[in-house]
Amino acid sequence: MDVNERDILNVKDLHVQVTTEVGFSTLVQDINFGIKKGRILGLVGESGSGKTVTSMSILQLHDKKKMDIRGSITLQGKELNGLENKEMRKIRGKDIAFIMQNPMNAFTPVFTIGHQFVETIRSHTTLKKKQAKELAIDVMKSINLQDSDKILKNYPFELSGGMLQRVMIAMAACLNPSVIIADEPTTALDLHSQSLVLRLLDKVRSEYGTSILLISHDLGVISEMADDVIVMQHGRIVEAANVLELFDNPQHEYTKKLLRTRPTLYSQKQSYTYML
Repeated sequence: MDVNERDILNVKDLHVQVTTEVGFSTLVQDINFGIKKGRILGLVGESGSGKTVTSMSILQLHDKKKMDIRGSITLQGKELNGLENKEMRKIRGKDIAFIMQNPMNAFTPVFTIGHQFVETIRSHTTLKKKQAKELAIDVMKSINLQDSDKILKNYPFELSGGMLQRVMIAMAACLNPSVIIADEPTTALDLHSQSLVLRLLDKVRSEYGTSILLISHDLGVISEMADDVIVMQHGRIVEAANVLELFDNPQHEYTKKLLRTRPTLYSQKQSYTYML
């Protein structure tokens, strides 16, 4: 996978250190990759391999007083690393969206889904409340989320984890971001909900041409979704390849180990008849 100017998202020579009582500790180093328009890049590795540190660096969500982030992170040619928080807040949600592992953490329990959906849209656009609600409903319908009016009236605790995650994907897609970062988006879900969420992500990619950075420790998820794969271990990239090449002919011993131990849950995925 070449990193070049045609990539929507381009990470070059990323190096992240955290300040400790005894000095600096390196979390990730020599991270280089790019994602082209409409492609899904899988970022895989065990817990502690540096996947989330990398994604938080892209989103500029690290505590800058404790973390030293070096290297270049560009989104459609615009440098993100070092941007002021005010500037990054304009970019997060609109140009680059984030889907987290536990969707309940993304919602405030005392407001309806509709209120939060509408406010998310209005914070990045000049749309009025009614227009924002219409956009929310249109996006939910476009990706086959049924009963959108009813969903918008619900509070977060009234929806299942799987449905909340799908609403989160709709919210991420509604402003047509260039990139969606999905950090372990199916980990907390049952197998059926996992399948629905993954199909929805793929539909967003195909409908909107969105590039997706899909972070997972689950190679079953990566094999189903990704076009290209990066394997991380101990804060470094140990292998990068097209998804078919990686699964058919892994080069690094760590990749081979991950493949040997991968779960077989996704062999059941064809049994689902529910199609998005």
